[in-house]
Amino acid sequence: MRTQVAIIGAGPAGLLLSHLLHLNGIESIVLESRSQAEIEATIRAGVLEQGTMDILNNAGVGARMRAEGALHHGFELAFSGRRHRIDLTELTGKSITVYPQHEVIKDLVAARQAAQGQLLFEVSGVQLHRVETTTPSVTYSHGGGAARIDADFVIGCDGYHGVTRPAMPVQGRQDYQRTYGFGWFGILVESAPSSEELIYARHPRGFALVSTRSPTVQRLYFQCDPADHVDNWSDDRIWAELHARLENRDGWIVQEGRIFQKNIIGMRSFVSTPMQAGRLFLAGDAAHIVPPTGAKGMNLAVSDVHLLAQGLEQFYRQGADERLQGYTAGALKRIWRAEYFSWWMTNLLHTFPDATPFKREVQRAELECLVSSRAMATALAENYVGAF
Repeated sequence: MRTQVAIIGAGPAGLLLSHLLHLNGIESIVLESRSQAEIEATIRAGVLEQGTMDILNNAGVGARMRAEGALHHGFELAFSGRRHRIDLTELTGKSITVYPQHEVIKDLVAARQAAQGQLLFEVSGVQLHRVETTTPSVTYSHGGGAARIDADFVIGCDGYHGVTRPAMPVQGRQDYQRTYGFGWFGILVESAPSSEELIYARHPRGFALVSTRSPTVQRLYFQCDPADHVDNWSDDRIWAELHARLENRDGWIVQEGRIFQKNIIGMRSFVSTPMQAGRLFLAGDAAHIVPPTGAKGMNLAVSDVHLLAQGLEQFYRQGADERLQGYTAGALKRIWRAEYFSWWMTNLLHTFPDATPFKREVQRAELECLVSSRAMATALAENYVGAF
């Protein structure tokens, strides 16, 4: 087969890039190792910045997000037994929408299929060839047979464990990473909302987060040992931990319900640069990972492919490659700002295994400054909504 752009990975980055290219008359083929049912059922967080909402709306895939997503104008910081609201809209003029990643994927798959886009699921054995030349190709197996795609460009949107990042030249590549000594224990629960907005809680026992998914489904997290196992946590033990970390002096309590999913996720920061070599470009988790505290993961992926789509449009319409050549530098400006913010939020709110009493008091003092200083609250709000 022949196409202009071969995209590896059908997560939000790959699907959105394919759709943005389609809107500009550029052909693409998307290869994905999982089935359509699997990618649409992989439940992940979904805090969408204003810029991400704008991109999805402008691409014509935001109708269900606007109808079903929860528009939030602020969030709360909880510590020392009290909750304090950060008014995002008042401080920045912007807001966020809570809309899970798998719902974004459903919307993008539907849009690509409606446009008769080429999405190939359950692909295996993907290999990249001649990506350093102007005639790269991709070989793979699908439906029991071997196949090949010849393309002008190959875009890696296949995550940290995918095949595209290892295909980048070793010479000149620099990886930056930080592994944190804790993880998040996450649950999905059938219950009414505990709060109208997200609650980020710092507690001596560890961090906790309340996130509303829908009027009947809530997502909650608490800091845990990343080597722990969900089988060690009964429902009663989970609720006891959440009550201890979240409840405050005002009498508010977290709403309980039937827990129907439990998982543990690790916490790390990672950036691999450059994000391009020859005709191979990386986007999303293939090039960078942030701890979820700052809610930046999917937003960074959307930002990456928005830049790539602009570069590819310039290439095909004008025969120029300035934007493509500047992709890494342009993307990294946003990435490192988000990496910093996610690291800062993680350090602010979590209990570190080696934390001294001095460190814990400094954390508390910084939170006190945040909720009492408009300047500091504005800086937090600007980073959270992506106003940069």
